[in-house]
Amino acid sequence: MASDEVQRWMSRWDNPVKEVVERIRQIILASDDRIEEIIKWDTPTFVYKGDLASFFPKATHHAVVMFHHGAKIPGSFPHLEGKTSDGRVMRIVSIAEAEERRDELNAIVQSWIAWRDSARP
Repeated sequence: MASDEVQRWMSRWDNPVKEVVERIRQIILASDDRIEEIIKWDTPTFVYKGDLASFFPKATHHAVVMFHHGAKIPGSFPHLEGKTSDGRVMRIVSIAEAEERRDELNAIVQSWIAWRDSARP
């Protein structure tokens, strides 16, 4: 669900990859109606029973999406990068590449939701 708070943030944000970020945002939000977005850490953040992902707002050569618990999300996601025990990033350079990664982004969202729904409170 798109938020007015994020819309206002996006309208003020001046960045060369703004259109790419906007497309990724649309793809993630369309992945599942349960995904919400907020401003957290001074950037758009996607949430569902916890923090799924945030953008790196200072990146200017490509959009960077940080999946906060990307290493723990069940499944294989070939475009998630990182070596830490938790976070993973996905770098996307164009709207066309965002479209190419649509299925992977959808799969990440669906896997996150299934994982969070199966977690004990």
